[in-house]
Parts: sequence; structure tokens; C-alpha cells
Amino acid sequence: MKFSTLLIPTSKETPGDASLASHIYLLRGGFIDSVGDSGLYNFLPLGKKVLDKIRFVVKEELDRAGCQEVALSFVTPESLWRESGRLEKYGRELLRFKDRKENNFVLGPTHEEMMVNLIRRTVKSYKQLPLHLYQINLKFRDEIRPRFGLMRGREFLMKDGYSFHVNREDMQREFAHMEETYKTIFTRLGVDFRVVEADSGAIGGTGSKEFMVLADSGEDTIVICESCEYGANIEAAVAEPKVYDEGVTYISVKMKAHYDEGKSKVIAFVLPEGAELQEVKACKAVGANDLSVSDESAQAPIVVIEQSLGAAVDPHDFDAKEIFYEDISSVKEGDRCVHCGGVLRYTKGIEVGHIFQLGTRYSEALGCHFLDENGKSVPMVMGTYGIGVSRLLAAIIEQNHDERGCIWTRECAPFIVQIIVANMKDEAQKAWGEKLYYEMREKGIEVLFDDRTKRFGSKMRDYELIGIPYAVVMGKNLPEGKVEFITREGMVKEEVGIEDLSLFVEKRVLS
Repeated sequence: MKFSTLLIPTSKETPGDASLASHIYLLRGGFIDSVGDSGLYNFLPLGKKVLDKIRFVVKEELDRAGCQEVALSFVTPESLWRESGRLEKYGRELLRFKDRKENNFVLGPTHEEMMVNLIRRTVKSYKQLPLHLYQINLKFRDEIRPRFGLMRGREFLMKDGYSFHVNREDMQREFAHMEETYKTIFTRLGVDFRVVEADSGAIGGTGSKEFMVLADSGEDTIVICESCEYGANIEAAVAEPKVYDEGVTYISVKMKAHYDEGKSKVIAFVLPEGAELQEVKACKAVGANDLSVSDESAQAPIVVIEQSLGAAVDPHDFDAKEIFYEDISSVKEGDRCVHCGGVLRYTKGIEVGHIFQLGTRYSEALGCHFLDENGKSVPMVMGTYGIGVSRLLAAIIEQNHDERGCIWTRECAPFIVQIIVANMKDEAQKAWGEKLYYEMREKGIEVLFDDRTKRFGSKMRDYELIGIPYAVVMGKNLPEGKVEFITREGMVKEEVGIEDLSLFVEKRVLS
């Protein structure tokens, strides 16, 4: 492709609302275009090429793993969400609307209900199981404060897959299979990632793992062990239990727990002094959707005591109708690993994948049954598996950039090599540039030819900003039979003889 014919509206200006490197460089590099301040983005030619490459890797590995691709409707009947019990639980991020016939719909942020509805209509026998279907399709989440570009937009491209099984053991087999498949996908994409234990959140289920791209700008805090492979999102992290003696000093945090249909309860959470309440754990302990600080002075009827306090706290100290012991505190840096006793520390990550063991959470609610070998109707056992395809564009750049711009990994780059003619009025530079361009194309190498009449400095700044892995510069040393070969990572420059150029470039970019 020639630069002069391609829509690449690069910019020197940093967008006013952009703070993350990925947001800045994807906008400045002409990969995406913001639709006002709505958290919506258009993908321009460069961005679409990267998106398609990521999608290709995801699809190729899933197909190789035995999954089958479908495409479900983006618009979902509200009745399915009501049937599953998630309509209120999902909250206001679920965009709802009516059609002209006053039928209620939502724009799906995820498609468990739609996929289960498809399967319950088409699969009836154990002989048709197991089955794993996936799609790579648009989703919509009505974020209250969309920010950070593609990291937290409202409309996004997501891969979501769903597996159906005759029993839990077979679902766990597929869960492990998908964990390995996801590792292969993210390794191919060239990102440094960690698999961590996670909370299942609004999706539900009893066991999930997240795939985190490690980056200082990540929104998620991850707890990792320095001595083994243990890792967990702070919301799900556990540590070696502490032992407290009687008389330990503890604190009581009074919160209001919120449930479906506007219901709420005041609950007191009891923690060792110095510990922090982990709100996701606390929500899970009392089955709430979320928590808020309570200013009510009355005694809380429900008390949840941090389980590590154990016998060190006398439950009779609390005038409560119900008392529970649960893990409700955050793991701290320096705590010990529950698996090996190693030291735990914090790092930051960007969630790009999440896999869940759903069990029968949706199949029971939606009546998705099959006839087993004995002719008995039983609910299917499910797993679900997601990858944030458009978010990966941002995650890759958060991990791969410098002060000049993007540094794309080879598997994801919009082009592999860029040919830069320093002066298009120099006939020799132009001729050699065109010669190499057509030779690369004939060899199937994706190449961008910067044939613009702009100054050389401007062309180089655009190259650094866009971040294509390699560049060949036809410049001032051409009369001596030399050109410059640049590796974008580190901006490493090498002199190469013009006569050996085609073979040199081919070996370097295809190795």
C-alpha cells in the first residue's frame, strides 16, 4: 500500500481527554477516530488492519481447538435477561430500549442468554454434546464514565464463547483446554501476560480465571507470588491465614448492601485493625450487587466477621440476628502465598480475557435441558470464555510504546515493513524505493511505501508514531550503495548494501 493513497490522518497534537499512551497514540497515529466524547470510536484503515489481525489469530486458534463460530443478534430481547435473573443485577450499564411495537430490548454486553436460548431450541440429546460455540461480535456497555479510549469504551468488539456439557467433569476439561488455547493466543500476539484467579462478577459461576496483560497503566491490581506461579485479581486473592489471639483489636465497618429491585440491608463487617475491606469479597459474602457507606446509627442486624479472626472474636459481643465468618479482607503486599509460602506483591494488569465455570447457573434459569442416557431431562453444564478483541489494541500499545509512539508486535502490526524515500524528487531514491516495494509485495510481505513529498523529518516522525516493526530508508547514502534498515523497537539502525537489500529485508522480516 502507498502512503499517499491511504487514509492515515496523523497528528502532532495530544488529544485533550487522553491520558493513556494507547489512547494518545492510537488517535494521533490515525488508527481510530473519536465520535465526540461518547466513548465511541471509528476504526480507520490502519486500526481496522490491526483489529483484523488480532481477530484472525483468535479465530484460527479457536477453530483449531474445535470451537464453532456463529454470529448472534446484537439486539437481545429483554425477556431473556429477565428470565435469567440478570436484568436488575447488571444495572444501568445495560442499555434498554423499545421498538415501534413497544417490545423491550437490550444491546448485549455479553450473550449468555442469547446463546442458551439458541441451544435450548436446537440441542435435545446427550448425543449432541459437548458443544462449544463462539462469536466475535459487537457488544455495548453503557459506561457512566467512558475513558481511556479503547480500554473502556462503550461499544467494543469481543470474542465470547460458550460450551455445553453433560456433566461438570467434561466442562472442567474444556475449561482447562480453553486456558491453554488462550495462552497460545496471547503468546502469538506477543504480549507479556499472566493468568490469575478472579471473581466471576455479574457473569456468575463458581470459578474463573483472568488473562492480564502486565502494564503499569492497568486498572486492575493483581496479587502475584514471587516464588511460584500463583496470581489473582485483588478481588479474589487469598493469602496464608493469619492467627489472631484473643483480645485482638478489631474494627467494624457498617455498609449498606444493595440487592435487586431496590432492596437493601445494613451490614456490619468486622476486620482486624489495619485490614481493608475488599468490597467484591464482601458483596459475595452477603449475595449483594454492590455496597455503599451506611450512616445509620442503629445496630446492624447482620454481622460478617473476617474468617481469620476466628475464635479471637466473641460473637456475643454483637447484638445481631445473623453472624457469618467469611474472607472479606484485601490481601496486602508482604502477605504469604497460600500455595508455597512465598511473598505476595502487587502489580498492575489489563484484563484481556476471562474464562468462567458457569455450571448450571443459566441452563436451569432458562430451561436448557437435554435427555441423558437414561432418558432423564437434566440441565446442561456450561462454561463461558471471553476475549476483549478491540481492547487488545490498547493493551498491546500500553505494553509496547516509547516517547515517540507505538511499537507493534509482529503478529499485530498493520504492515511489517515501511519503505521511506527521503526525497521523492531524487529519481534514484524513488526508483530504488519502488523496486523494493514491488519485490516485497511479490514475496507476500506486507509493506507500506511512504511515497509522499513531505520532508524527511516529518516522514520519520510518522514512522515512529505509527510503529511498524521495520523500515528501510532510501536516503543520502544511496550514491555509495547504502541504505538504512531500522528496527522500530529501540530505533536500532543498520547500514545495508543496496544490492543485497531485498534478500536482507526478506530474511529479517520473515525470520
